[in-house]
Amino acid sequence: MKNIFILLFSLTTLMACKNGKEEPAETLETVVSNDTIPTNDVKFSLAQWSFHLPIQKGLMDPMDFAKRSKDLGFDMIEYVDQLYPKDTTIPYEDWVMNLANEWKIKNDSAGVSFGLIMIDTAGELADPDEKKRQESIKKHKNWIDAAAAVGSPAIRVNLFGFTELEPWHNASVAALKELGAYAAEKNIMILPENHAQLSNNADYMVAVIDEVNMPNVGVLPDFGNFCVLREKSNRWNGPCLEEYDRYEGIAKLMKHAKGFVSAKSQNFDENGDETKIDYYKMMQILKDAGFSGYIGVEYENEEYEDPSEGIMATKNLVIKGLEKAN
Repeated sequence: MKNIFILLFSLTTLMACKNGKEEPAETLETVVSNDTIPTNDVKFSLAQWSFHLPIQKGLMDPMDFAKRSKDLGFDMIEYVDQLYPKDTTIPYEDWVMNLANEWKIKNDSAGVSFGLIMIDTAGELADPDEKKRQESIKKHKNWIDAAAAVGSPAIRVNLFGFTELEPWHNASVAALKELGAYAAEKNIMILPENHAQLSNNADYMVAVIDEVNMPNVGVLPDFGNFCVLREKSNRWNGPCLEEYDRYEGIAKLMKHAKGFVSAKSQNFDENGDETKIDYYKMMQILKDAGFSGYIGVEYENEEYEDPSEGIMATKNLVIKGLEKAN
C-alpha cells in the first residue's frame, strides 16, 4: 500500500485547483451526453461499495458516506442499499423512501449529488420462480419512485436468477421492459451491471439490451466483473474457472453505457498501476467509445479498513490513463 502515498500529492494538488462551487445537479439529458471525455475535465463519482469493509465491520456509519466522499473531492456519489439495515417493522416501500430521503438530507448537507442507487435488496429480476420475479419487479419500482423523488438519475440493477441462457434472457428482457417503461415516465435510467454468472458475458448482456431497445435502459459496465463460471457454479466465491476477456467485454458493453461506468480496483504496483486491470487499455476503450459520463471509482480491496488511499489512487490512475489515450 505504501506506493499509493506517492500518488496522493499530485492528485491532491490537482483537486485543490478546482473551484469550490457546487455544480448544478445533473439531469438525465446531460448525463447521457455523447461528447468525448476531455482529459482536463474528467467527471467522477464514488461508489459506496468502496467503504463496504469499514461499514460492515461497524467502523463507519454508512450515513457518513456523503461527507466522506466530499472530503475526498467527489461531488457525485453512488449509494448501495445493502449497506443499510432494513427496517422490517414497516413495508419495504416505506423503508426505501425513508432511506432515500435520509440520503438526500446527507447529500444536501455535504454538497454532493446523487449518481446511481445500487439495488441489491429487491430480489432477483430473472428468478425462476414467477411469483418471486414479479415481487422483485414491484420492489424495483419502489426504488424508481425513490430515485425520482430525491433526484437520482439512475438505478443499478442485477440480472440474477436463471442459470440457463434462454430462460435467463427471456426473463431479463421482460423485467427490463417493464421497469424501463415505468422508469421512463419518471425520467430515470435502468442500468443492469455485469455482476455475476450469465451477466458477466458481454455478448449475453448486449443481446438482452438490444432486444429491450429502450432509450432509458442501458448497462453499467464494470471493469472487474467478467468471471462467467466459478467452481461448483458459485455466484460469488471460489476460484474462477472461465473468464470473459474484460477488454473485449467493456468495448462491447460501451455500446449501451448510459452516463456511468464502474472503475473497479483492488491492488496497485510500485508505479501506481492496477495489478490485474490495464487502465490504459480501459481509458482508450472509453475514449474510442466517445464516453463522457461519470467514471465511478469502486475500490474493492478487502484488507484496508480505511479505503481513502486506494480510492484516490484509482482516481489518479484514471486521469493518467486518459492522458495517455489517443
